[in-house]
Amino acid sequence: MDSALNGRLYGWKIVLSWPCGQRTDRDRVEQAPSRGCLFITNPHSREDIAMPMIDVYAPTGTFDDKHALAQELAQAIMRWEKVPAIPFFLDNTAAFVHELDPDSLSTAGGSSGVRVNVTTNAGALDREQQLGLVKEFTALVAKAAGDPTLEERTWVALTEAVPGGWGIAGHAYTNEEIVQHVRELLGKA
Repeated sequence: MDSALNGRLYGWKIVLSWPCGQRTDRDRVEQAPSRGCLFITNPHSREDIAMPMIDVYAPTGTFDDKHALAQELAQAIMRWEKVPAIPFFLDNTAAFVHELDPDSLSTAGGSSGVRVNVTTNAGALDREQQLGLVKEFTALVAKAAGDPTLEERTWVALTEAVPGGWGIAGHAYTNEEIVQHVRELLGKA
């Protein structure tokens, strides 16, 4: 059974669909395997957005300023997803830098690198966004490390959260609940 919830937030078009569809144009959702999906579309840019989480894993000492890297990554994904700069998104789009003992990771060839895990809502990134995000994250990691060769040893894994998989302030939000919460924040409930 397909269903959809449509609405608007200050000119942003919201489409919440079950199952999650692949967007072939910006006004329609096609059926895809049993997932719910939240699409928030800016009518000016016509891009879909969602709230991401980022985890960076690197050997201890790779980065001098981990906080600056985390903030740059969070700001970069907000740009790629065209997320509106409201506190709900600003405060919940986050990056975490995890340092590992240098002897706790290795490639099959014996070298080390940096792994970046990015989690978004299902279907949040189109192919152009995936390519651009991976390229920018790789460059930001190498720049933060002060090592241009790290671009060759940086792996960015894009993953998608299941509906209901966003836990914020002790609540596991479904896509519908995120839409409702943002509406309330913007006075549109």
